[in-house]
Amino acid sequence: MRTEGDSWDITSGVGSTALFVAAGRAFASREPDPLASDPFAETFVRAAGAEWEDLLDGLVAEHPLTDPGFGAGFQLYLAARTRYFDAFCESAIEAGIRQVVILASGLDARAYRLSWPDDAVVYELDRAPVLDFKAKALAAAGGMSRARRREVAVDLREDWPRALRDGGFDRTRPTAWLAEGLLPYLPAAAQDRLFESIDSLSCRDSRAAVEQTEMLSPAALEEMRSYADQAGHGRAEWVQLIYNEPRNEAAAWFADHGWDAERTEVDAYIRALGRTPPAPDPSASLVTSLISLVTATRS
Repeated sequence: MRTEGDSWDITSGVGSTALFVAAGRAFASREPDPLASDPFAETFVRAAGAEWEDLLDGLVAEHPLTDPGFGAGFQLYLAARTRYFDAFCESAIEAGIRQVVILASGLDARAYRLSWPDDAVVYELDRAPVLDFKAKALAAAGGMSRARRREVAVDLREDWPRALRDGGFDRTRPTAWLAEGLLPYLPAAAQDRLFESIDSLSCRDSRAAVEQTEMLSPAALEEMRSYADQAGHGRAEWVQLIYNEPRNEAAAWFADHGWDAERTEVDAYIRALGRTPPAPDPSASLVTSLISLVTATRS
């Protein structure tokens, strides 16, 4: 259960969800024709210890990520989401943007696996323990950043805009903002503050990509919690970590503040990629029909 001022590292609390997602990306990358490939995902998972290595090596008897129902659907969803944000970065670079900010970067390895021009700068914001884990895992694997990568160790509940500026961020330059897998872990008011900060730090032609999840009905939430408590392996914790409350819809918020915004339902995006979306199943903690992807451009 979330509490005000709670803290975490890569294996606890909100941080542990990054490992769960990285494992999902690692499995999805093994598909014969993956929607997206993240070779560093396995690096992070193996660096987390024997339990996670056993999962990747098929030595864990039961786990949500290897479940034919939840696991297959979750991997497809993660692959589609990864592709969407990859394409967002590539489009921003093609448009001449050279400043990228990844909010709550977790185990994002885009600075290492995407192609970047020499003058591109990627800022990664997250808590120090998460950034430290990532840096050590990548160093041990010999990973080399393809962009000028700048870590900004800060909790997004703190004054992260100041920390970002102190790290060299230039608000007079167009910026590409990424908020992937973040909003459900923020209270509604904190989400609005995040959007307000992005707006205040963005000049004309800046862009933002946001993943958002609609509020679950009380019945669906209770069903999910009940099933997750029995299933364990990360699902129960995920349900306890999110803030399931009414919040402003991202595309509408940005449009109301002078941005050109476009919303894409994740199921529609999966279909556009030639795949079949997972069947809605609240008991499996995967309801992709409630998830949408938003891209906004500052006009």
